[in-house]
Amino acid sequence: MPTQQNTPAPHNNSNSDSVDNIDNIDALDNSHHDQSLRQRLAQVRIVMINTTLPANIGSAARAMLTMGLTDLVVVAPKHPIDDESVSHAAGAQSVLNNCRIVDNLEQATADCQLVFAASSRQRHIPRPVVTPDQAAKLVLARPTHDTKVAILFGREDRGLTNDELALADYHIQIDANPDYPVLNVASAVQVIASFFYSRFLQHSQQPQGLTNTNEINNTDDSNQAIYNQALDNDLNSDLDNDLNSENLLMPVMLRQIWDSPAISHEQKLKLQLRIIELMYQLQLLEDTQTDKLRDLPSRLSRLLSRLQLDQKEYELLNAIIAKIMLKL
Repeated sequence: MPTQQNTPAPHNNSNSDSVDNIDNIDALDNSHHDQSLRQRLAQVRIVMINTTLPANIGSAARAMLTMGLTDLVVVAPKHPIDDESVSHAAGAQSVLNNCRIVDNLEQATADCQLVFAASSRQRHIPRPVVTPDQAAKLVLARPTHDTKVAILFGREDRGLTNDELALADYHIQIDANPDYPVLNVASAVQVIASFFYSRFLQHSQQPQGLTNTNEINNTDDSNQAIYNQALDNDLNSDLDNDLNSENLLMPVMLRQIWDSPAISHEQKLKLQLRIIELMYQLQLLEDTQTDKLRDLPSRLSRLLSRLQLDQKEYELLNAIIAKIMLKL
């Protein structure tokens, strides 16, 4: 995957409030739940798209580190990370140092299994809409080892395009003043990241043995039952309660910890293209069907998100498609 590694020049910042930015990180070191929390936070990637102002990248990095997030990817920024970015990052220069610059959104999300998009409005083909807190619950309802999460943030002036929003499994909407629901990009990062940090922290403070899903496959049936019961009580019951919200349209988590690893976003896109290719060969599609062709990728993406395919299911579907195409 072609990427550009952007490492700003070292910048000494004696501003005392840089210490405040890492209070949450310092708190982690004093907690015996440190590893569980760090594992969860490491799952989350912030993706900024076509940023105009370098300062906003720095402000977003500061917001991230305040909430324990360190994985930042910037897609085709109009201006590179510079000293202004570093200045606005305050004590979070480490996030900028490790920031990756990529050419397109597909590269930024290729290895992710779950993609959220921050958006303040519904689009032509809607995705399930969740609050930041519901989004954090959805991440926690999946095994740690199974999920890399991307949260997409759009341009300062016009947000995300319809095509970019169509790549997401869920849309996150932040409760705000309906007369002026406009947040600066870095502010939106701060709000969403704070909900994720709070939920992850709460989850990490559960009794040890109930939060480390990496070890579940090595436990006996009784421990599995204990884990499932705890997960049901802590997370799935919350999601069930959220059913009262008309916005949450896809709350059911089909994946279980004994499933094969979930497919990546890159694999989902490849499967979409294979299905479209098969539809052409079966003459279910024609180039003249412009309306159908315009909506099809988004509808297939939404369908595959609902299925929550694992690697074995992905291989099975690919084999079926390949066999059908050979017979045509």
